[in-house]
Amino acid sequence: MQDKSTPEEFDVAIVGRGPVGATLANLLGLCGVRTLVLEREARTYHLPRAVHFDDECMRVFQTIALADAILPHVILSPGMLFLDAAGRMLLDWSRPQTLTPMGWHLSYRFHQPDLEDVLIGGLARWPHVTLQSRCDVFALDQDEHGVRVRYEDLSNGRLSEVRAGYVIGCDGARSLVRRFIGSGMDDLGFHERWLVIDVLLKRARDDLGDYSLQHCDPSRPATYVRGTGTRRRWEITVLPDEDSQEVAQPAKVWELLSRWITPDDAEIERAAVYTFHSVIAQQWRNGRLLLAGDSAHQTPPFLGQGMCAGIRDAANLAWKLASVIRDGAAPDLLDTYQSERLPHVREFIELAIRLGGVINTKAIEAGLAAGEARENAPVKLEVKKPLLGPGLAFGDLPLAGHLAPQFMLSDGRRSDDRTGYHHVLLIETAAALPSRLALSQTGIEILAGEEAEGVRDWLREHGIIAALVRPDRYIRGTACNEAELDRLIAAIAPSIQIPSAQAPSAA
Repeated sequence: MQDKSTPEEFDVAIVGRGPVGATLANLLGLCGVRTLVLEREARTYHLPRAVHFDDECMRVFQTIALADAILPHVILSPGMLFLDAAGRMLLDWSRPQTLTPMGWHLSYRFHQPDLEDVLIGGLARWPHVTLQSRCDVFALDQDEHGVRVRYEDLSNGRLSEVRAGYVIGCDGARSLVRRFIGSGMDDLGFHERWLVIDVLLKRARDDLGDYSLQHCDPSRPATYVRGTGTRRRWEITVLPDEDSQEVAQPAKVWELLSRWITPDDAEIERAAVYTFHSVIAQQWRNGRLLLAGDSAHQTPPFLGQGMCAGIRDAANLAWKLASVIRDGAAPDLLDTYQSERLPHVREFIELAIRLGGVINTKAIEAGLAAGEARENAPVKLEVKKPLLGPGLAFGDLPLAGHLAPQFMLSDGRRSDDRTGYHHVLLIETAAALPSRLALSQTGIEILAGEEAEGVRDWLREHGIIAALVRPDRYIRGTACNEAELDRLIAAIAPSIQIPSAQAPSAA
């Protein structure tokens, strides 16, 4: 029976409450945006899926004040080693165990249900964020004023609807929202079946090690991943002539695992065949409908960047949505979401495909070319994070599109905890900025060298006097002189008349 009452209205409706949807909802909650999250399932999926996130993701979790709640559920990863069939190291991708410029460690391992529970629990802090489970969205009708979202309440079969200013599809690889957008997919050419086996150890097996291991064996490539607690994962290539159902049967699974463990060592939690894909949606936005996470892009897992890419989507998109909804920014601001994120995610996917070539020994030379050759030592791999694609950054200024570092405040806190999810102007000294009060009234935070250790050194290292950092921590632009500083501020707060410390100049 159709509910005839006037539909409830929200600024944003998110379809899907996985890590990406829940992170986006927390960010929108932080911004004061009225948000509805609609999720088909009753509760968090109980089995592991994603197992890795990086320092940039942890910085996003810090932004939504959940990093401290997540820390007890993670372990640090020492990195990944690529071994040939004889066990010799081909590629060394060790991760430093020190804090990065993001203020966190480079690589964390986690159990996805634990992370989702923290992220979903965090939604209760925001009175203007509503989570509804067991709701299956089946129709999206947009007009110039918003989107009519129709869904079935699976707990009672009732059909309901709400109105939302925007709908974000965080609903995975088979995204309904993507179908309503009408987006095709760009295929980057990687489609392989792998058997994913998650086990729980019954006894200590320290010899398995903490490093992830890529066994680049031509006969049967395989991956080993140390998880949290007693969790261990193997991902093993399924050969072309093998049946997906038969290869996942317990007897076959134990046969494949026999070179590492036996039933005396562990119990199987899950064994399932997955096809790893490499695809990117061609269109991430159609009017008031947008995509994030797996609905927009899917990557092979060899870089551990699948979920990370979705968390970056959320961080990029949330402040732009808030600017349009709350601050009256032009809706075409949302077009910079795809233009910035798509080239970034594509670069990561292409590198993951190259590493997949190493593991499968189909393209070892191309894969090794991604690393740094060293005499009498394995190739050393260091992955540099891609730059943002063209969008809001002043592309002609130094560091535009790079991530900004996080600094330590004089009281020992991390600087993001003080500046929040806002634009931040990094400047050598507050005395150089007579307009500080006017800036703060427009929502631009100021972080000066006297307040945070390292700000002055970082600015001087790059030959600049100031940097404008966006809420998602990417650098919008930098200034080498007063005139460029005026231009930066005018871009984000055009109503402010900047009284320069020196003679006024035309920006």
